[in-house]
Formats: sequence, structure tokens, C-alpha cells
Amino acid sequence: MNIPVFVSRPTPHLEAQVRFVDAFKLELRARGFEPLTLGPGSSYDYDAPLVGIRRILTHCCGLVSVAFRRTHVVSATRHFGADIAGRAEEPAMDLWFTSPYCQIEPAMAFQLGLPILILREEGVIAEGVLEKGVTGLYLPEFSLDTSSSFINSEECHRLLDQWGGYVRMTYKRRGDPPKLYD
Repeated sequence: MNIPVFVSRPTPHLEAQVRFVDAFKLELRARGFEPLTLGPGSSYDYDAPLVGIRRILTHCCGLVSVAFRRTHVVSATRHFGADIAGRAEEPAMDLWFTSPYCQIEPAMAFQLGLPILILREEGVIAEGVLEKGVTGLYLPEFSLDTSSSFINSEECHRLLDQWGGYVRMTYKRRGDPPKLYD
């Protein structure tokens, strides 16, 4: 039996994103994991999305979040209207955002004590749980242009080995009886 893991990702809008998700799920299955997602064609739930996500997460032993580029902003202003000493407006150009669920689902998994691995597509703004070190594990960036080489890279294999070890430990501990004394 494969160990269930939640795969968080925005609904793909590019063929390259579909290929990345499919290849990554194959790699997870090859390592003994069963990737579960929320949405049509998967573990779809007709309850409120957060209820469905929590229901699946409580069944899983880990989470992988793939933060794809989703919304492109050509021009923006950070700290717009800043009026505090030491803060000033900053122009920003060519920004990429991902789905807010790439923040929400890892935060929910963190609250459940699940091992988290986050992959961020090159260019997606690194904020919240997408900042390096926030969830503990190294947070790699990948390019869709070289996605197959990323999935087959030593970097990705080492991350999956480390994260996979934590997932297996979670799976084992869930089966252990409670201890009355340590």
C-alpha cells in the first residue's frame, strides 16, 4: 500500500504545468507514495473547499506544494502610500503570483504536524510559506523549461529522500499505539 500524500498546486493552465505535475506524481508513486489532490478528477469534495482539504490532509502523511506561476502583474507599487518613517513606496515590475491555496494548504498541513515540501516555479514571489526556511525544508525553484531535468536531478532526489523519510516516520507513528509512559 502506498502512503497517501497531498499534492497542493494551482489548476494548471499550461501544458508544461500538466507535464510537470504528471511527471512529479510518477516520481512520488515510484517512491511508494500515493498523491492525492482536491479537484475534479481526483479526491473532489463538494463541501466547502477548506473542509474538503482538511478531510484529505487528515488522511495524508505529508504534503507537497507546487507553486506554479498563475497571475502576472506587469507593474505594481510595494508599500503604496507609505507614510511611516523608514518606509517608502517601491516600484515593482514583472511579478508572478501563485494560487493562495499554495499558502493555505501548507499552513493547514503544518498545523496538523505533517512533513511539508514546497517547490516554487522560477519567478513566483517568495513570501509567506514560499519564503526559504519558513517550513523547515529547503525550498527549491524550478523552471518549466527544464522541469524533467529538475525532477531527475540530484537536488530533487535528495529533497524527496529527506522529505520521504519524514513522511514514512509519520506513517509509522500513526500506526503505533499510544504510550502511557515515556
